[in-house]
Amino acid sequence: MAGSVISGRIAQGSGRMVADTVIRNVRLFDLVTGELLPTDIAICGDTIVGTLEQYEGTNVIEGHGRIAVPGFIDTHLHIESSLITPFEFDRCVLPHGVTTAICDPHEMANVLGRPALDYFTQAAMRTVMDLRVNLSSCVPATHLETSGATLAAADLVAYRDHPKVIGLAEFMNIPGVLNGDPVCMEKLEAFAGGHIDGHAPLLRGRRLNGYLSAGITTDHEATTAEEALEKVRKGMMVLIRQGSVCKDLRALVPLLNPATSPFFAFCTDDRNPLEIAHEGHLDYLIRLAISLGVEPLAAYRSASLSAANAFGLRDRGMIAPGRRADIVLLDDLRECRVSDVISAGRLVNDALFAAREIIPPVGTDSISLPGPVTAKDMQVAGSGAQRPVIGLLPGQIITPFLHADLPVAGGIVQPDPAQDIARICVVARHGHNDNIGRGFVKGFGLSGGALASSVGHDSHNICVVGMNDADMALAVNHLEKTGGGFVVVRDGQVVADMPLPVAGLMSDAPFETVRDQLEVLRAAARALGCQLDEPFLQLAFLPLPVIPHLKITDFGMVDVNRMMLV
Repeated sequence: MAGSVISGRIAQGSGRMVADTVIRNVRLFDLVTGELLPTDIAICGDTIVGTLEQYEGTNVIEGHGRIAVPGFIDTHLHIESSLITPFEFDRCVLPHGVTTAICDPHEMANVLGRPALDYFTQAAMRTVMDLRVNLSSCVPATHLETSGATLAAADLVAYRDHPKVIGLAEFMNIPGVLNGDPVCMEKLEAFAGGHIDGHAPLLRGRRLNGYLSAGITTDHEATTAEEALEKVRKGMMVLIRQGSVCKDLRALVPLLNPATSPFFAFCTDDRNPLEIAHEGHLDYLIRLAISLGVEPLAAYRSASLSAANAFGLRDRGMIAPGRRADIVLLDDLRECRVSDVISAGRLVNDALFAAREIIPPVGTDSISLPGPVTAKDMQVAGSGAQRPVIGLLPGQIITPFLHADLPVAGGIVQPDPAQDIARICVVARHGHNDNIGRGFVKGFGLSGGALASSVGHDSHNICVVGMNDADMALAVNHLEKTGGGFVVVRDGQVVADMPLPVAGLMSDAPFETVRDQLEVLRAAARALGCQLDEPFLQLAFLPLPVIPHLKITDFGMVDVNRMMLV
């Protein structure tokens, strides 16, 4: 059978047989020289078999002189952070030219464990795009939070040879790697020689050397050009990230040019349907990079060929004979204006999506609180002098470790609108305990009310921020009723919400519905005084104790630099 497939490719590519499909009259963007080359593209099944020649085809797609570039590869993302299922993600981003996405189901795995890996690997077999999975390496992410599940090395090895699995996902436990933690070593050894993703914010010098010596090859956490340059010089592939919260592209693109493009790729990490609707997906990253002075050759090479090479996907990344027929047709190269997408030789349209087998979601009963939360549960007693305060930086997940003098009333430390300091709590939601972490955060701009989310990286306990204790308690209790999601509360009333019943992380609704709900939530947050572009995603990263400097979990405030509770 394999021989007959290969024989057919040879016959069609050499012109002895009519090609299955021909994309006629395009200008191929050459990733070697940057030239635009007039040509037809011949396709046999899911494979390109001819370029730089004229071909006849059983099925003809008229190019009309459009520009053909290889399909884009998102090298690191969490589909759960798009707030939609893998099938809606497929339908949402494939029309933007993303023909391959490498996901880490880390968020769902921290809630459900192996059932999350089962769900994502099964879904990946059914999507129109080529969805690949990196296995979540840090479940739980740290010992300073309550996760819903644990994945040991043996759990991950069980999926290692799955056809959709690439390797081991972002290894966030830097102290564990550098100090030879036995659990970390077992996972690293199990995947030695394969692909291992990195996660190394601000890591430099000898500590970076030690980390790389574990066989880790990529990083998406570089936030300055100096940091990124050291990492690529030491052999790392830096994944330039531009998501809904973390926006690092402007800082890193000065390094990106045709000479360096083999060492850089693009990723979104966390990007929601509202941002995709307003700006785009990887097409937006390419467009933005070019607008900032990056040569198109470097931008498109990083979005395809460099990404494919970094992850061992040798069958794609170029429009060339023998490569997978993932092709994007553009009306404009510099604007990256996508008009048609071909995925594995198939023209992407509604019929392709309708023909998929959709598997049911899992984790629809994942919120388990020991009882209703009260206003008193939100409160912090004691002195208000020099309280630790999380600093919020819009567009970043790095949070400064601040201190502030806060007012006290009746022995309870109060939030202070004058200093833009709100109360923040993390409520354990996996049914393992009744922990509540309490603290303060600066930068939400709230004049009253509360915002709450069951998306709280990485363990996804319920995170709530507010100026009113009763509103905060109501917000938490409301999320238990909806099975998770986002909610805005003011003066004892729920003014906007979005249920996320799939593991408390994803909607079971179409992406268009999620997009519209996010608009309503954003407006409701603005009515409370919050001017952040992505208030709920910004909130979701505050319980992430692997990103410097001060975070909060259900255990309490965490000094990330020392990995100790404050």
